[in-house]
Amino acid sequence: MAAMESLHVVCPHCHTTNRVKGAQLGSAPDCGHCKKPLFTGHPVALDDASFDRHVTRGDLPVLVDFWAAWCGPCRMMAPAFEAAAAQLEPRIRLAKVDTELAQQVAARLNIRSIPTLALYVGGREVARQAGALTSPSQIAAWVQRQLSLQPG
Repeated sequence: MAAMESLHVVCPHCHTTNRVKGAQLGSAPDCGHCKKPLFTGHPVALDDASFDRHVTRGDLPVLVDFWAAWCGPCRMMAPAFEAAAAQLEPRIRLAKVDTELAQQVAARLNIRSIPTLALYVGGREVARQAGALTSPSQIAAWVQRQLSLQPG
């Protein structure tokens, strides 16, 4: 991505789409609407209403952890996913979808087992990983490997 190129970044707080210059991603930009930081170093909790907005309206790749509170492997992976968010932002948005609360999204995307990681680029799912990755470096390496396989 070119440094002067404008990117659309969806706010993790109010879900407003913001235009940010590529060169400004690393300088803690704020949302033009709610004035909160666009990057927090934490995964964004998405639901049925906000999922599509983040995946389709933003220009950043989005890595989604589909999980549920009752799932032991999901709870095991949660700290690694949290730490991976701090490592991968602002180049990649990390998000979590509780499949118990966002049943429409989970059903539409055919999420059959949890935890499942899905990577979206340009609004399209490009990779999926069922099962827990238990370290931030495993998660980051998986994402980088998938992005390197993408054309362009």
